[in-house]
Amino acid sequence: MKDKLIIFDTTLRDGEQSPGASMTRDEKVRIARALERMKVDVIEAGFPAASQGDFEAVQAVADAIKDSTVCGLARALDKDIDRAGEALKGAQSSRIHTFIATSPIHMQKKLNMQPDQVIEYAVRAVKRARQYTDNVEFSPEDAGRSEEDFLCRILEAVIDAGARTLNIPDTVGYSMPQQFGATIANLIQRIPNSDKAIFSVHCHNDLGLAVANSLSAVMNGARQVECTINGLGERAGNASLEEVVMAVRTRQDFFGCDTGLDAREIVTCSKLVSSITGFPVQPNKAIVGANAFAHESGIHQDGVLKNRETYEIMRAEDVGWSTNRMVLGKHSGRNAFKTRMAELGVQFAGEADLNDAFFRFKQLADKKHDIFDEDLQALISEQGFEAEDEHIKLVALKVCSETGEVPNATVTIRVDGKEMTGCAQGGGAVDASLKAIESLVKTGAILALYSVNNITNGTDAQGEVTVRLENAGRIVNGSGADTDIVIASAKAYINAVNKLQSVDQRQHPQKGDV
Repeated sequence: MKDKLIIFDTTLRDGEQSPGASMTRDEKVRIARALERMKVDVIEAGFPAASQGDFEAVQAVADAIKDSTVCGLARALDKDIDRAGEALKGAQSSRIHTFIATSPIHMQKKLNMQPDQVIEYAVRAVKRARQYTDNVEFSPEDAGRSEEDFLCRILEAVIDAGARTLNIPDTVGYSMPQQFGATIANLIQRIPNSDKAIFSVHCHNDLGLAVANSLSAVMNGARQVECTINGLGERAGNASLEEVVMAVRTRQDFFGCDTGLDAREIVTCSKLVSSITGFPVQPNKAIVGANAFAHESGIHQDGVLKNRETYEIMRAEDVGWSTNRMVLGKHSGRNAFKTRMAELGVQFAGEADLNDAFFRFKQLADKKHDIFDEDLQALISEQGFEAEDEHIKLVALKVCSETGEVPNATVTIRVDGKEMTGCAQGGGAVDASLKAIESLVKTGAILALYSVNNITNGTDAQGEVTVRLENAGRIVNGSGADTDIVIASAKAYINAVNKLQSVDQRQHPQKGDV
C-alpha cells in the first residue's frame, strides 16, 4: 500500500496575495467547489482576521464545502485564532492553521521576540486552536532560514500541545532541493514525537524551485504539500498543484505515495482560476498550458503518430484536455446549455441566474457560430463580475478609427441609474475608449497592466481583456470578454473601476507569508 500524499490547496489564501488577484466571496466559493470536485484534501479558504470581507468569504466556503477540509489561517494571536474558529463553524471538516516566524532575522527584526517567547506564543496558539477543532496545523514561518535545533524545539513543543500537521515553509524561496529534503528528513528523525504528526511543506518559487523543493521533501518523508492552481501566489508564486500531482502520479516508480485527486478536473480548474484572477496561463506552462501536449516538430509528430509514448509521458485526457467536447450554437436549447454548464461545474443560484446566463449565451451565439467550453466559462465569469457592486454599467460605445485620422470614441455609461456620455481621442480605438470612460468616472488611477488573450481560435473568437488599475496603493484587476476586443476592453476597464470604488478593501495583516 502506498502512502497517501495530502494535497493542501492555498489558492484562495496565498494565491490571492498576488497583487491584483483578490477574489470576491462568490468567486472564492466557485473555486472552492471546483477544488472539491477535484477531491483536494484541504482547502485553505483565507485569513479570517484580515478583514470582514475575508471572514465572510471563509465562512461562505466553510458552509458550501462538504467533502474537503476547510482551513483558515491565523497568526499566533488569540484574536486571530478566535476569528478563524468563528468563520469555520459551519464546516463539515475544519482546520486552523496558525503560524509564527522562527528564523533569527524574523524573530529579531519583525517580531522583536526572544526564541523562548516565540515557543510560548506557538504553544498557546495551538492549544487555543484546539478549543475549536482537533485538526490544527502549525507553521514556523521562514523555516528555510531557521536554525534546525530551534525548529526541533518548537516543533516538539507544538506537537505536545496538540498540533497534528507540521508545515515547514520555504517562505522566501531560498532553499535548494537537496538541502530542503535533508532538512525534512532530519526533523522527522530528530524530533522525538514526530510520529504523532504529518509533515507538510509550503515552498515559494523565487528561484523557480518550488516544485523541485516540494518533491524533494516528499522523497524525504513529507506527506502533505501546500500548493496553488497555476502556481499562483505572492511574488514568484507557489508550488504548482498540477505539477506536483502529475509528477508524483507519472513517476510512481520513484515516489512511495500518491494523491487521491481526480486529475481530470485540473484543466477546468486552471481555466476558472485564470479567468477569475485575470492571470493568464503561459502557453508553455507544464500540464495546463495550451502547448503542454502540442507537437510541431516533424520528428515529434511522426513519433507520436506511431506511438504516443515516444514523446508523451502523460495522456492529455488524464488532466482534462479533450477534443471530444459538446459544441453549442444558436440552435442549442436551454436544457443543453444547463447540462453542459453542470458538467463544467457551474451551479446556478436560481432560475433568474440561469435565465440571465442563457440570455447571454444566445447573444454570444448570434455573434459566433460555435460556442466552446472556454466561451462558456468566460461568459459565466463575466456574469459573476457583473453581479458584484456594479455601480457603473456600459450602455453604448462608438469608435471611429481610420487611416490618417486620430481615433476617437464616444461612450455612454450608466452610473447608479443615471446615464452619462463622454468623448475622447487616443492613440488607437482602445486607448480612446478607455480615456472616454475615464473622463466620466475620474478615478485618477494608473493603468498598470493591459493584456488580451483569445479564448478560442478563429477570427470570431472572443477576446478576454484584463486591465489592472492602481490608485493610492490599491490594486485591482478587471476582466471583460467579447468578440469585439474594443468592447471587451471597455467592459474590463469598467469592471476594474467598480472594484476600485467598492468600499470593501481587503487587507492582510500578516507581515510575512507562510
